Amino acid sequence: MTIQFGDIEYAFQNSLLIAGGIIVFVVLLFLILLIMAVRAAGRSARMAEPLAMHMQGLGQRVQMLSDGQQQLAGGLTHVSEAQAASQANMLQLMEQRLGAVTQQLNENLQGSSRRTAQSLGDLQQRLQTIDKAQDNITKLSGDVLSLQDILSNKQTRGAFGEIQLNDIVSKALPSDSYTLQATLSNGKRADCLIHLPNPPGPIVVDSKFPLEAYEALRNANTDWELNEAAKAFRMAVKTHIKSISDKYIIEGETADGALMFLPSEAVYAELHANFPAIVRDSFEARVWIVSPTTCMATLNTMRAILKDARMQEHAGAIRKELGLLYADVDRLGTRVENLDRHFGQAAKDISDIKISADKAGKRARRLDNFDFEELQPDPAPNVVKLETKNE
Repeated sequence: MTIQFGDIEYAFQNSLLIAGGIIVFVVLLFLILLIMAVRAAGRSARMAEPLAMHMQGLGQRVQMLSDGQQQLAGGLTHVSEAQAASQANMLQLMEQRLGAVTQQLNENLQGSSRRTAQSLGDLQQRLQTIDKAQDNITKLSGDVLSLQDILSNKQTRGAFGEIQLNDIVSKALPSDSYTLQATLSNGKRADCLIHLPNPPGPIVVDSKFPLEAYEALRNANTDWELNEAAKAFRMAVKTHIKSISDKYIIEGETADGALMFLPSEAVYAELHANFPAIVRDSFEARVWIVSPTTCMATLNTMRAILKDARMQEHAGAIRKELGLLYADVDRLGTRVENLDRHFGQAAKDISDIKISADKAGKRARRLDNFDFEELQPDPAPNVVKLETKNE
């Protein structure tokens, strides 16, 4: 058997040699293939090394990504929990604030309701007051109309002045110091006679009210009307002054003057502001013109005069009472001196008692501190025993 390798032929003579050659060939082929495989594996290993490193880095990155994902999941969980807690706190805070706002709103509404109710009550009271005032105004309007009706008549106007004068006199003077509608010796009747002592003596107060002349003066539109009204007013007042001077000033019976009472302050002011000559004429006629205000001041002065006169009348009784008061005060002084003397003696007795008590206390303390064991027994004295006989 021959084997040809290229141009060379090899001849094998027997089977063992052939088998051995085949085995050697196989071994060589295996070795060649193993070497080739090792080389290929080395080349593959060298080629796969970057891929392995890349895969390792990729694995590390995947691990890092996984760790980051876990951290992200934990962070998201923490954030979710924190957000839930924050939402719960926010809801609780909102509930508290909403409760506080609701409570404050309720209190404000209640306060507003109370204030509204109180305001409505006050408004109702004010409306009632306004209604009452309206009624009073209506009544006053009727009274004004009635007053106008009264003042339009001379007789009722005179009665109005007399009533006003009586009211002022009754408030200013004692009831026994004046007489209303007093009749004098000449038969004339005065509105009021005040019993003042001499001098000046009883003085008359008479009410006069020249309203028509005053209204004409106030309603004058032209100079001629004003002059005519002034003449009429001057004549009316002079007539009243002369009438009072002739009727109510009686020598030896009344004072040497009298009072003319004007029941209107406006008439009194007009007279003194624009008609001073009439005022001087009243002084010369010894008629003193007074208004309600000045009449009250004049009556208060008269009340002081009456009080002084009554004190003089009772001067003897006052001196007697003062003497008795002096005796009582002297007696009281004597009794106070006796009481003071008794108090002094009592104080001395109390001081002596305190001294005795202090001495007794000191002796008691000395006896309490005394040591009886240190005492030596006294020698027995010669005691003579007395025998008693039994009868």
